[in-house]
Amino acid sequence: MRTFLVSLFILLWSVPAYSACTKDDVCKMSEKLGHFAVLDKCPNAGALLIECKKVSSIAMKELSEPSFVDNGDGTVTDTTNKLVWLKNGIYKKLSLKKAKSYAITASEGGTGGWRVPTLPELKTLLQTEKVANSTGKKAWIHPLFNDEGDYYYWTSTTCKDVSFIVDRYQKKTCQQGDGGAWLVHFKIGAIIWHFVKSENFYVWLVKNAS
Repeated sequence: MRTFLVSLFILLWSVPAYSACTKDDVCKMSEKLGHFAVLDKCPNAGALLIECKKVSSIAMKELSEPSFVDNGDGTVTDTTNKLVWLKNGIYKKLSLKKAKSYAITASEGGTGGWRVPTLPELKTLLQTEKVANSTGKKAWIHPLFNDEGDYYYWTSTTCKDVSFIVDRYQKKTCQQGDGGAWLVHFKIGAIIWHFVKSENFYVWLVKNAS
């Protein structure tokens, strides 16, 4: 009898706690493992796998049409949306996390309080046509701004916040949750998403107007 109880204890102790497999656990596993591999770890996760495969459909909410005023100190104020922008982007290749850290400690324009803009905020800098900016170069950015980066700029809007956008090219969808975020390229007037850990993109700082 004692041998039986010991064997039973060992068997039960070695069985994974399947009930502990939450939807988040299953969805994260499904990004790296196949369907059957996930079920092997969480046998009762069939319904959760279906939930993970559902396509999110969250559109971006546009901000009001901006009204930009050059402050003459390297910054531009959007009086409509109560935002202050740098006239130039920050041309350092950063991950989204590092971009946020950079913004927190930045003292550009002699002041602090900077942050990474949301997608609706950064999109207000985009124009509907290519125009000459403050350097005389043409880009899809408001003429008060100077974009010499010729690359994508981070936004703090993740694919969990907005799962699809429509730029001047096409509809673009991202189902990466917090693992992906949206970026804007002013030289070509495009919006894309990319993985937040990628250290290949710039940042354009913004802060709330006081």
